[in-house]
Amino acid sequence: MSALTASQWIRRLGGRVVGGIGQIFGRPPAPRHGLVLPTATYAPWNHDPEFLEIYRVARENTLVDELRCFELWQLLAQTAQLEGAIVEVGVWRGGTGAILARQAANLPGSPTVYLCDTFRGVVKAGREDASYRNGEHSDTSLALVTDLLHRRLGLGTVRLLEGIFPDQTAGLITESRVRFCHIDVDVYQSAADILAWVWPRMPVGGLVVYDDYGFPRCDGITRHVDEQRTLADRVVIHNLNGHAVVLKTAG
Repeated sequence: MSALTASQWIRRLGGRVVGGIGQIFGRPPAPRHGLVLPTATYAPWNHDPEFLEIYRVARENTLVDELRCFELWQLLAQTAQLEGAIVEVGVWRGGTGAILARQAANLPGSPTVYLCDTFRGVVKAGREDASYRNGEHSDTSLALVTDLLHRRLGLGTVRLLEGIFPDQTAGLITESRVRFCHIDVDVYQSAADILAWVWPRMPVGGLVVYDDYGFPRCDGITRHVDEQRTLADRVVIHNLNGHAVVLKTAG
């Protein structure tokens, strides 16, 4: 796929403007929020044939945009020298899990990718989560994700864990180390519980990537990430695409 033409770029930018306005004005804007439109134009995803191949299929099964999907693809590749499994919690219909599984196959030893979800929607919403009441994003199923990963894409070293993580399914992960964790659960307590399980098992250099950081509807995720900024064993990075990336710097 070649680079975007000028007209395609303008249409995509227009879509992001409309989407950003919807995020802000879907409910009364908070003082901490404003429309963010970076002007950098470097788009390496347009020149990565393997990523584009998997993304063309996966995009039908994810709410995560191309920029964040490519960041997952790139970051996971940079864990090649680390040991441990790959974990995603908050799978929905399997799109980002498929991208992670395809990249994991390129890593030495083809580490196992664990995709964890209730497949019944959001759980553990609480007072920190103004827009969630539990049960959102329940329009998925284990069978739907299995079909994407195995029948349509033929991905191998991936395991689907159905249930609340870590409460019900963490014991099914056999590896003692987790090199990479993608948290896409939308609410504070669920994200906090996942991190509490993952962090002690993560080697120095390991990565936790949070989706929905800075989104008005996911204020609990933003709070959870920001609470980590003063901790000495990590670096917290705010990416303007809607990700927060946490790098483990000390054991």
